[in-house]
Amino acid sequence: MRGSVPSILGALAEVARERAAQLRRSADLDILYEEALRFEKRPFAAALEAPGVSVIAEVKRASPSAGDIRELDPAGWAERYEREGARCLSVLTEPSRFRGSMLDLDAARERTGLPVLRKDFTVDEAQVIEAATRADAVLLIVALFRDAKTLSRYVSLAGELGLAALVEVHDEREASLALEAGAGIVGVNNRDLRDFSVDLATTERLAPLLGDVVLVAESGVREVADARRLRDAGADAVLVGEAAVRDPSLVRRISSMPW
Repeated sequence: MRGSVPSILGALAEVARERAAQLRRSADLDILYEEALRFEKRPFAAALEAPGVSVIAEVKRASPSAGDIRELDPAGWAERYEREGARCLSVLTEPSRFRGSMLDLDAARERTGLPVLRKDFTVDEAQVIEAATRADAVLLIVALFRDAKTLSRYVSLAGELGLAALVEVHDEREASLALEAGAGIVGVNNRDLRDFSVDLATTERLAPLLGDVVLVAESGVREVADARRLRDAGADAVLVGEAAVRDPSLVRRISSMPW
């Protein structure tokens, strides 16, 4: 992990390393790998490439930037998002600051037919294998990787297991590393992890550098106009988190808007 990783992200990564170490102690990774190969995945990338803008609706109770958002039942919330027109789900499994768990992911995925992203801070290949036993996609944050070679290894492992990798970037350097690592789905996070400010211009600035990848705009979508702006910038999909939890009808309004 690079020394310049912002402190909040660094703290979350440290907790993730502890959880990954516990996973390695408690599970036989060879058996887990075989389970991951057998687990039938849903087509995450294809859902994002469907006509119009695809909405990845997020199940989360809290975040470092917003604090507690609301109590929710992941299964019921997933079902509602599907009714509202979401094409994929994102489920927070990070426990310390987002109050999530793998049980939340299981509950959400079992209630719907949508592809589900495990959203967490992936710092160990064991976590990729674990995700592939229960999810359809995994989040890989470029800021947590030393170089493109290491990131490429994680992207390749996900591919071996039939798992889509959503590779998240925040700036030009990270965009370049994502492409060098062979990322096929790239998420541009409009939130600055140093101060949590949000600027949709981040997607507008980075989109032209990302070529033909499936492009997901993350953070800052609070109204339909935001989604339209990001789509005009080249986004194939938008990930809607806090705003969707506060008002799930936003998912329908984005999904049903004319393009």
